[in-house]
Amino acid sequence: MSTVSVNNRGKADIKFLIPVMASFFVMGFVDLVGTATNYIKPEFHLSNSQTNLFTSMVFFWFLIFSVPTSVLMNKIGRRRTVLLSIVVTSLAMLLPVIAYIAMSGTSRYVMMIVSFSLLGIGNALMQVSLNPLLTVFVGGDRLASTLTTGQFVKAIASFFAPIIAGWGAAAFNAWWILYAVYLVVGVVIGVALAFDKVEEPLPDAGKATILSCFKLLGKRIVLLCFLGIICHVGIDVGVNAQAPRILMEHTDVTLEVAGGATSVYFAFRTIGCLTGGLILHRLSNKFALRCCGVIMLSSAICYAIFAMIAVNPPQWLFYLATALIGFGNSNVFSLFLSHALLKMPKHQNEISGLMMMGLLGGAIFPPIMGTLADHFGQIGSISMIAIGALYVLGVSIFYRLLQTRDGKEIEA
Repeated sequence: MSTVSVNNRGKADIKFLIPVMASFFVMGFVDLVGTATNYIKPEFHLSNSQTNLFTSMVFFWFLIFSVPTSVLMNKIGRRRTVLLSIVVTSLAMLLPVIAYIAMSGTSRYVMMIVSFSLLGIGNALMQVSLNPLLTVFVGGDRLASTLTTGQFVKAIASFFAPIIAGWGAAAFNAWWILYAVYLVVGVVIGVALAFDKVEEPLPDAGKATILSCFKLLGKRIVLLCFLGIICHVGIDVGVNAQAPRILMEHTDVTLEVAGGATSVYFAFRTIGCLTGGLILHRLSNKFALRCCGVIMLSSAICYAIFAMIAVNPPQWLFYLATALIGFGNSNVFSLFLSHALLKMPKHQNEISGLMMMGLLGGAIFPPIMGTLADHFGQIGSISMIAIGALYVLGVSIFYRLLQTRDGKEIEA
C-alpha cells in the first residue's frame, strides 16, 4: 500500500489530515481526570493520596496496553486502531452520565472507577496509534512541530474541561455535564475519521512481538526518551490534579475558584504547543529541551516559595508558577517522541508503543505527590515537579547521550 504524503499529493492530503488532527481533541479527554478528581474528592470523602489513585487508574493501563497495541497496530493498521480507541473513549464518557443520572452512593463510585479505567485503556490505544499515523503525512524536521500541533489540539480539550465542569456545577449543579459534551464531540470525530481516506503502510504482522518491542528499551536513546516522557506526563497529570489543592490549602479560595488553576495550566500549555508548532522545526532539539527544562525548574521554585510563605502568600506567584509549568512542559512530549521515532524509522510502531508506555508517569507521579502532600504538606508534592524538571534539563545538558556515536540511525 502506498504512503500518503503531503509533499507528494499536496492540498488533497490536507483534507484527509483534518480528521486525524481532530482526533487529538479526543486524546485530550484524558486530561479531564484532574478536574473530575477534584469534584469526586469531597463527594466520596477521599484523602489526597486516595483521590490521586483515581488518576493512577487511568494511566496504569498504559503499562498494560501500550506495547500490545503496537503489535495490534501492525496487524490492523494505525487508523483502525485509532477508531477502536475512540469507541472505548466514548464509552468511558457515557458511563458517568449514566452514573449521575440513575445511580448514587457505592454504585456511582464503582461506575466512576470503571469509567476512569476505560478512559485509560482508550487513551493508551490512541496515544500509541495516532502519533505514528501522522508520519504518513509528514516526517523529518517537521515531525516534532506537527506532533506539537497535535498536542495543541489536545490541549484545547484539556483547557475547556474545567471550564465546562465549573459551568455545569454553577448552572445545573451537575459538573459531570462535561462527560456528556465530550461524548457528543467524540462520536462526531469518530464518524469523520471512519469516512476518512488514509493510505498507510501495513508492516508485516509477524515481524513485531511484545518481546521484540521491550528489547528496544536496551537502546540508550530509546530508554532516555522513555524516561523523559514519564517525567512529562507525571508532571502534566500531577499539576492538573494537585495545583488546585496547593492553592486551596494556602489560601481561603473555594474549589470552583481553585479549579481555574487547571485552566491556567492548560491555557499556557496550549500557548506553548502553538508556539512549538510554529518554531520547533527551526530550533535544535537540544536547545528546545534546555529551554523547557529551565522554564519548568523555575516553576518548581515559584511553587516552593509560594508554599513556604506561612501567611497570605501572593496568589500571583502561584499562577505564575502554574503558567510557567504549563508553557515549559508543553513541548517536552513531542521533542522526546519525535527524536525516538526519527532515530529508528523502521520500528516506528514499536517505538510508539514503548514511548506511550511512558505515559504510566501519570500513574506514578500523582500518588507519590499525594502521599508526600499528606505527610509533608504541599512542598512534598512540589518536590516531584522539581525532579521531573531536573531530568529534562539534565538530558539537555548531557545531550550527547541522545546521539549515536557515528551519527547514523540505529536499528535493532
